[in-house]
Order: sequence, then structure tokens, then C-alpha cells
Amino acid sequence: MPPAEPESALGGTLFLEDGSRFDGVGFGARARRVGEVVFTTGMVGYPETLTDPSFRGQILTFTYPLLGNYGVPRRGVVDSHGLTVGFESSSIQVRGMIARGLTAPHHWDSVGTLPSWLEEQGVPGISGIDTRRLTEHLRTEGVVRGIIDVGPAEDRPSSEELLRAIAQAPSYADEAYMDAVSPRAPGVLGGGRGPLVAVLDCGIKTSILRALIERGTSVLRLPYDHEVPARFEGRRVSGLLVGNGPGDPEQLARTVEELRRPSTRALPTLGICLGLQLIALARGASTYKMKFGHRGQNKTVVFPDGRALIVSENHGYAVDPKSFKPSGLRAWGMNPDDGTLEGLRDPRGNIFALQGHPEGHPGPQEAGFVFDQFVGKVKRRA
Repeated sequence: MPPAEPESALGGTLFLEDGSRFDGVGFGARARRVGEVVFTTGMVGYPETLTDPSFRGQILTFTYPLLGNYGVPRRGVVDSHGLTVGFESSSIQVRGMIARGLTAPHHWDSVGTLPSWLEEQGVPGISGIDTRRLTEHLRTEGVVRGIIDVGPAEDRPSSEELLRAIAQAPSYADEAYMDAVSPRAPGVLGGGRGPLVAVLDCGIKTSILRALIERGTSVLRLPYDHEVPARFEGRRVSGLLVGNGPGDPEQLARTVEELRRPSTRALPTLGICLGLQLIALARGASTYKMKFGHRGQNKTVVFPDGRALIVSENHGYAVDPKSFKPSGLRAWGMNPDDGTLEGLRDPRGNIFALQGHPEGHPGPQEAGFVFDQFVGKVKRRA
């Protein structure tokens, strides 16, 4: 059996701005990072989770107690569409990682360990702390900013020093993430096959792009604040997808304004996660910051026809269900646990959006019909 905890000369400290302190074993990069401390209940898929751009600016706690068993997949592998395989972006997106325990990898496709991957990417990690206590604290008090520090075990920083470092850092909502997660210029994926779908890229996952292409479309990947053109390089744009990404949706005013343009509003539109929130804002609704968000692969969505599906989610903001009624949009799904709005549609069926990730990477894929419905509308328009 692999060791439950690798030997390390590094110490690791997580300090929260409310004064809570957790000391454990350091791994990954010797570094100090400030971020919003959140947790995910996902049991699988840590390579995809760590590379999800929606986690930009956050220190991520895994509630699953033992990580690292399948190591790290080969990097640089792409599919026939030129999209990265095994990861949701080209690099680790989290500011830091918190785990209860680590184990050595035993997997045919592994080329390295989880700690070595974090070290290579310059990301600090901590293991050996009570992640149950940390998660309960975040659920009770709400997400807070924190600082992760990895360095010599015999030289741990004082709580006062760490608190000062947090105070000097910008808040999560005030940081600008789009320069790091959105493309600089437009580009087409999927070759010349099928109708062209524009994607306003606010940090979209690779698997969402792949889900579109595998259903017979081409993808026009646009910067988050780019105008959605009627045509691109002689091809008609027949649909629009607004995907996931990090940060406060109300900070993306230019994206919201683009979604209000008549020609953009006329396109069959699919919103996923942050995309749902941006579409709602464009129609006059409002969003709010959740106490601790939904991050995991076991979130329930109940649809108006009585169906209940399990989806993967990663969001810390939501749409106020009382605010969207004047917008012309209708509720399409709700979370039965806390009443969070999970889906929106317009009466004509031209716009629909899901708070969860229907591509299910990582997680369940039973909501993939959302892509089927959207691509069907796009093909009828093309």
C-alpha cells in the first residue's frame, strides 16, 4: 500500500481572515498566496477540478479525504480538435490546495505525483489538516479570504504576519480575472464543419467546447468583451454560448452590454454557470453572493416537468429569483435543498441557461441533453 502521507520537510499554514488557523504538512511550491477559501465535495476528477478557470483566485479545499491515487495525466496531449485532454485549461487555476491526506499514484496514464505537479505549476498545497472542521466552519460562517503559506516546517509565520498579508491583498470580487482566463483574439475550433457557434469566453472549460464540437458545430471562441459578429470570415454565426468563469458577474459590464444588443439577443443562446448569471443581468435581473456556494458533483436540479437530475456545479454567485420576473425569463430549474435558481428559459425557447455544468467533466453527464437541445436550435437557424 502507498503511504498515507508523504514525508516532507515543509510546513503548511492556512490562516483565515476571521482568525482561524490550520497548520499541517506543506507540499507543492514554497509560496504564499491570498485567496477566497472554498470547498468542493467532488469525489473524483481533481486534475479537471484544479484546472477549471472558475476556481481562479480561490484556495480550494477538497472534502474527499485522500487525493493523488491516479497521479497526473500526460500534459500536452490534444484531441483531433486541438483541445487539451484530461484538463480543463492549460494550467492549474487555484491559488492553493487543501487536502486531508495524499497518496502515491497507481494509474496507467500517470506521469507524476500531485505534489510534483503543484510544485511545477508554482501552487502551494497543505495536507494533514482537519478538512471536516474547515468545511463545517465555512458552511457556518461563509466563505472568507485566507492565506496559504508553505515553507520550512520549523519556521512557521505568526498569525499576526499572515493577517497583515491578507489585509494588503485585494478582495476576491475586486480582482480582474479575465486577462488571465479569456483569449486575446477570436479563433475558430472544429474546422469548417457544421454551423458556427460564437462563445463569449469568460474562462470556459475545455469540455464545454468539446461538447459543442462533438455535436457537429464549429466554435468561434471570442474574448469575454468582444462583439458577437453576424458573420466571421464569411461564415454566418448561428448561435451563442456564454460559459463558466471566475469572479463576480456584476464586474463584467461589457459582456452584459453585449448580451443586450438586439442582434446578439436574437441568437439561440445557451448560458452555463456564470453564463446564466450574465444573461439574467442583461435582462434586468440581479445576482447575489452565496454564503458558501455550490461546488461538487452531486447537486440536484428539479425541472418544472418533475424531473430531478444530478449535475456538477461550481459557483459562488446566483440569480435572485425575485428579480428576474420583469425580464421575460422564466425559472427552468431549482435546487430543492436551498431554493437556488438553477435554470432559466425565455417563453420562445430561444434562450435557456443552466447553473450546473451539463458536460459533466468531472461528474455526472445526465444533463447532456441541454447541449442537444441547443445545437438543434442552432442547426435549424443555420
